[in-house]
Amino acid sequence: MKQRKNNITPIKKILIVSYYWPPAGGPGVQRWLKFVKYLPDFGIEPHVYIPENPTYPLLDDKLLSEVSEETIIIKKSIFEPYGLASVFSKKKAKKISSGIISNQKQQSVLEKMMLWVRGNLFIPDARVFWVKPSVRYLKDYLKKHQIDTVITTGPPHSLHLIGLQLKKEININWITDFRDPWTTIGYHKQLKLSSWAAKKHKFLEKEVLHSCDAIIVTSETTKKEFELLTNRPIEVITNGYDVEQINKKPLDVKFTLAHIGSFLSERNPQILWQVLSELAQDNESFATHFELKLIGAVSSEVLESIQKYKLAPFVNNLGYVSHAEALQEQRCSQVLLLIEIDSKETKCIIPGKLFEYMVSERPILAIGPTETDVEKIIKATNTGTFFNYHEKEALKNQILSYFRMYLEHNLKSHPVGLQQYSRKSLTERLSKLLISNF
Repeated sequence: MKQRKNNITPIKKILIVSYYWPPAGGPGVQRWLKFVKYLPDFGIEPHVYIPENPTYPLLDDKLLSEVSEETIIIKKSIFEPYGLASVFSKKKAKKISSGIISNQKQQSVLEKMMLWVRGNLFIPDARVFWVKPSVRYLKDYLKKHQIDTVITTGPPHSLHLIGLQLKKEININWITDFRDPWTTIGYHKQLKLSSWAAKKHKFLEKEVLHSCDAIIVTSETTKKEFELLTNRPIEVITNGYDVEQINKKPLDVKFTLAHIGSFLSERNPQILWQVLSELAQDNESFATHFELKLIGAVSSEVLESIQKYKLAPFVNNLGYVSHAEALQEQRCSQVLLLIEIDSKETKCIIPGKLFEYMVSERPILAIGPTETDVEKIIKATNTGTFFNYHEKEALKNQILSYFRMYLEHNLKSHPVGLQQYSRKSLTERLSKLLISNF
């Protein structure tokens, strides 16, 4: 291993088991890519165990440049049934792998069959075949490199089974990191689970939560949920933002409302389309200046709703772009849209892009269920506005308010207290947990 530029002598080694790693794109890769970047600054030497031949639904080769040459990467091959599923339908297999599930009424027989197989035969998920070979390999690796602490991060939650088995066989210190919940995540109930499969998921979740030494979650709501299931210590470490050197683009000339990230079928905000449609019809100036900018994978149901409300002429659909390009688009858009499914299961979800939105200096317009962690963060940091799905008139008035500020060249956010969400500050919290307790 090369000597670190900061000359800090490592005082602890840890092993991180992660499925997502560059060149994977999307939000799942960011969390541990950034933790690994900063952990050595706090005396921790990270070893990262990842699959050698993964099936990533999204790719972003530019993220490879963010992996330090000093990072210790271990790769082992993985068998994934998504490769077999793509023989029948490559497009549908990729969509399901990335979490985009069609509305139940619009699902084909093939898609229903693939969802049933995914939920009932591959428990907890399609990466479960990586568990046994990983345990065999890592037992020797941990002993050889004198590493006594392992962190598994999910989803995919099958990676927690690697930690569970290592805990049983060699009694390592084991921390589970839940970027999202397990059995209460929104898409879980869409997997057409049999009663046996549902019980199996619950059993594995309980076993993991009771067997690990500590749990890290990304929201206070998830912490409260898990506290009902286990007495293991739980630490909230949210996602965050990094200091990124991005080539700035000038602000969009149009009054752009930009949604960045996957626009899932269940995240289809009819209330927003209604409001925008009414504004475009009733306000000539708004119709002249307005643009709906979509960046990332967008479900067919969302596009159909946009068409239904006659908003198609206002759409600029850029598709999937690299993370660096997404940051550029965030900072040049007029308003940033954050949409969450109107369900109690999503109250705990804090999208990673929220924190990047917060430092973009662009106001956030968020729509979601009541009493969410997202709403609390946006209000506490003064980075935008949040609306529930029944607040149509309030939502319309806010968009008009943003539009007036845009016309006056005075549209900007004025955030407070963001430093606590910097990736380096969050990594410092993680390092204290690792050094003081393990």
